[in-house]
Amino acid sequence: MPDELEDLEPFCRMSAAGKALLAQGTRRQRLSGAAVVLHKGQPVSGAYVALEGRLRVFTIAPNGTEATLYFVGPGETCVLAINCLFNDLLYPAWVEADAPTAIALIPGAVYRRLFESEPVIQDLTVSTLSTLVYRLMGELEQVHASNHRQRLAQFILLHATADGSLRMTQQQLARHLGTTREVVARQIGEFVAAGLVTSQRGLIGIRDLFGLRRVVSPDPVSTRRRK
Repeated sequence: MPDELEDLEPFCRMSAAGKALLAQGTRRQRLSGAAVVLHKGQPVSGAYVALEGRLRVFTIAPNGTEATLYFVGPGETCVLAINCLFNDLLYPAWVEADAPTAIALIPGAVYRRLFESEPVIQDLTVSTLSTLVYRLMGELEQVHASNHRQRLAQFILLHATADGSLRMTQQQLARHLGTTREVVARQIGEFVAAGLVTSQRGLIGIRDLFGLRRVVSPDPVSTRRRK
């Protein structure tokens, strides 16, 4: 495995005793894309740390529509799992591998002992909780203040690679945004017609970066000029 847990921040800064404790019972696992890691209502046995790839944490509405809550990237841990671990709760959502992913599962008893003795693990836990609050507040703001068109544009801007490519199907986009494939297809068609993006099967390319940004938020300079 290219990225071992002990080589990642903040685990590499633990004491020798902490590293020895971490090695006790920590399991590594490789997951294929869309492999389910946790189900809603499942007991949490430990802390999940992404080593490579990405985990997707999501909810499912009564009508079956999915909506992404947040992602867990390399070196990050799932805060909902940490919360369940410390408060003896069942997991409140679902987790799946968003792509081929490698994870480490630190047993609950080991993580609690590390939290008690290792300042870097205390910092990681607090930072993870703070990050989750920030991300969820951002998602709530997007849901309440934006329409589907703006949320799709924002998602493309946030998750496209440096060359402006987003390798994701329309169905996957719909699952992340909590809508239907038909809605996403119609909006992408509008973006293509406006010259904002290009679209192929499973691939979206940003064609007009600033135009796509204006979908999310109007250009303040242009707005002032119109006034």
